[in-house]
Amino acid sequence: MDFHQLFVFTKVVEHKSFSKAAEEIFLSQSTVSSHIQSLEKMLDVKLFDRVGRENILTPHGERLYLWAQKLLLLKDEALLDLNRGMAEFRGTIRMAASSVPGQFLVPKMIKEFRAEYPAATFNISEYPSRAVADKVLGGSVDVGLLGEKYENEKLRYLPLLQEKLVLVTPTNIKFSGAVKIDEVKSHPFVMRHSDSGTNSLLERFLKKAGIPKEQLNIIAYTDSGQSLIQFVRQGIGIAIMSEIAARDYAGLNMVNMYEIEGFHDERYFYLVYNISKTLPLISKLFVDYAGRLQD
Repeated sequence: MDFHQLFVFTKVVEHKSFSKAAEEIFLSQSTVSSHIQSLEKMLDVKLFDRVGRENILTPHGERLYLWAQKLLLLKDEALLDLNRGMAEFRGTIRMAASSVPGQFLVPKMIKEFRAEYPAATFNISEYPSRAVADKVLGGSVDVGLLGEKYENEKLRYLPLLQEKLVLVTPTNIKFSGAVKIDEVKSHPFVMRHSDSGTNSLLERFLKKAGIPKEQLNIIAYTDSGQSLIQFVRQGIGIAIMSEIAARDYAGLNMVNMYEIEGFHDERYFYLVYNISKTLPLISKLFVDYAGRLQD
C-alpha cells in the first residue's frame, strides 16, 4: 500500500465512480481499477460493492477511507514541515459555489489565496445553495460557498460577507424611492429556483408580509443569477436579487435598482465545510484563510 493508491481510493470514494475518479486525476479507468484491486488483495478485504451505477463502500472500505484521509493529511503536513516551502505546496481544492458568491467572491478569494500558495489549484462547480450544502455533506467537495445556512451537526459555516436583496427592473420601469412589495405584484416577475439562498430569503419576507407567492405574476424561474439579470435587462420581467450581483449593472444604467420597503433582512455569504471529513491540507489552509477574512 502506498500513498498514491490511497489517493486514488479516496477519489473513487468521493465520486462513487471509477470513471469519474479517473477523469479527475488523469488516469485511465483500468489503472484506477488496478490500484483498487491491489489494495483489496493486499488487505484481503472487499472495499466496494456495485449498487446500480454507483460504487458503494463496504464496512471495510469505510474504515479504510477514514484512515486514508488521515494518512494523506499527515503526509502533506510532513512535507510542509520538511520545508519544501509554503509557496511550493501543491494541491487541488474541490469547491462548490452558488451563483452569486461563485461570481463575485470566489475569484477574489482565489487570487488572494494563491498569492500565498501559488501552486494551489481549484476545481469549482456551480449549484444552488441547497445542493452546495448537500455536496459538502456528502464529501464530493471539500468546501462550499453559499448564501443560506442549512443546519446540520456536521456542517460548519464561516461568515464571509453581509449583503441584502434589492428590486431590479428594466430601465423603462421606474419607481420613486423605496418600493412597497404590493407595487410589484402586477409586474411580470422572474425568480430564482427554490433551492437558492436568494429565494429562501425572499419567501421568508413574503410570508412575513402576508403575501402568498402565488399572488406574484411569476413568468420564469432560473438557476442562474446571470440569467436573472439578463431577463430583467431584456424587459421580460422584474426580479428581487442580490445587491452585489445587481450593483454593477445598475451603475452602468443597464437596469434600475431599488430598495424594498420593510425588507430589512440582511444575509451572509458563507464558506461551509464538513467537520466530520478530514480535509486535504491545502483545503484546510483555505478554510483557515477564509476564517481570517472576518478578523
